[in-house]
Amino acid sequence: MQYIMPLWPAYSELFLLGMVCVILIADLFVSDDNRIITYALTQLTLLGCFLITLSTLAGPPVHTFSGMFVADALAGVLKLTVYIGMAMTLAYSRAYLAARGLFRGEFFALSLFATLGMMVMISASNLLTVYLGLELLNLSLYALVALLRDSRPATEAAMKYFVLSAMAAGMLLYGMSMLYGATGTLDIAQIANHIVHGSGSQAVLVLGLIFVIAGLGFKIGAVPFHMWIPDVYHGAPTSITLLLSSPVKFASFAFFMRLLVQCLQGMVADWQLILIILAVLSLAIGNIVAIAQTNIKRMLAYSTISHMGFVLLGILAGDSNGYGAAMFYVVVYVLMNLGAFGMVLLLSRSGFEADQLDDFKGLNQRSPWLAFMMLLVMFAMAGVPPTVGFYAKLSVLEAVLNAGYVWLAVVAVIFALIGAFYYLRVVKLMYFDTPQDDAPIIVHPDAQVLMSANGLAMLLLGILPQPLLVVCTYAIQYSL
Repeated sequence: MQYIMPLWPAYSELFLLGMVCVILIADLFVSDDNRIITYALTQLTLLGCFLITLSTLAGPPVHTFSGMFVADALAGVLKLTVYIGMAMTLAYSRAYLAARGLFRGEFFALSLFATLGMMVMISASNLLTVYLGLELLNLSLYALVALLRDSRPATEAAMKYFVLSAMAAGMLLYGMSMLYGATGTLDIAQIANHIVHGSGSQAVLVLGLIFVIAGLGFKIGAVPFHMWIPDVYHGAPTSITLLLSSPVKFASFAFFMRLLVQCLQGMVADWQLILIILAVLSLAIGNIVAIAQTNIKRMLAYSTISHMGFVLLGILAGDSNGYGAAMFYVVVYVLMNLGAFGMVLLLSRSGFEADQLDDFKGLNQRSPWLAFMMLLVMFAMAGVPPTVGFYAKLSVLEAVLNAGYVWLAVVAVIFALIGAFYYLRVVKLMYFDTPQDDAPIIVHPDAQVLMSANGLAMLLLGILPQPLLVVCTYAIQYSL
């Protein structure tokens, strides 16, 4: 009897790949004045992927491509969030890209290729698939960061990102080779089985684990693998920074879940200690150094480092509650980050980057509604109730306490209080300082509606966090 490999688990990936080819060809026949057609096709592609993934979400995990690709609840939910994050990124970036000559087919094609890389990473069930998705994502991001060819900061940021990312990928690949050498397989489930039954060399496995965590730490920007984040976030065009700091985090979280939780769960005692060190350092460096920043993109870069520290706290708890809390935190963080960088994009205009903290002075006098939306985003990042940021931090701290790390929860609270300073400083600048720029704020209606929804979501999800938390818990419990 001939076995027929099911393709439906990868329908969304196949659809996206086909649409990228269509968009590249269609863009050749579209003039610069009608580039909105390419933009619309890109958004329709993301919508199509969303509907395809949603239609195949329910049910037990299904493997295909000789067990190298899996469609499970975790993959389905994370892919849905990636589509939403990418669609919001493109919507926020539309006017910004047009003003800088980047509203072109190359940007949309590379963004979709980056999305495809994220999707492959999220559904990987083999070390080869993990690395394939990672490299597809990284290659797209290198080109996106350097897309503004005449910008010296963007070119420098792309070079730094390329060199450091290549080193991190080498360490990750070396760690994977050690896992293969110790267990004789690249399949994630089989590696986990070998570790549980003690059939692999423990010394080689521990050494491989260290290299794997180094690669993972670079991808999320945890200390001491964080040095690329402020420079790349600052140097890249703001729309690219938004893509780097938001949808990509979902793939990074899946990276952790597939490699640490599913593959190396049998070594939880070994990687918990390493994650504790990374989490504490990330919380400390991220929150303290952010206070000294005058550029809001660099401030949000160090903020990202501190938020990743909270995500690591959830993962190191080592149980489904901790993983669910970490996933909930990632979703909330991306939503907050979309609002923060989205506001920078909306305030920017041709020849002007609204990336300095002083650019937010007196925003309430220029646009009270936008100032209020930014206030909600900053309150959420600081963890001020009743915004969703408070509940996200609370769920992680609860998981840490249940795991018995009381001192770690205390440290996290202390650094969260320190971090509240630089978020509330932005609120102070908007409401109590005199504006330095009297130019009118011109925002497209679609971006205005999106920012309003983004900001109000901070409040609504803070009042009703349970539906989102239930979805995250469901994704974890039915995948691990």
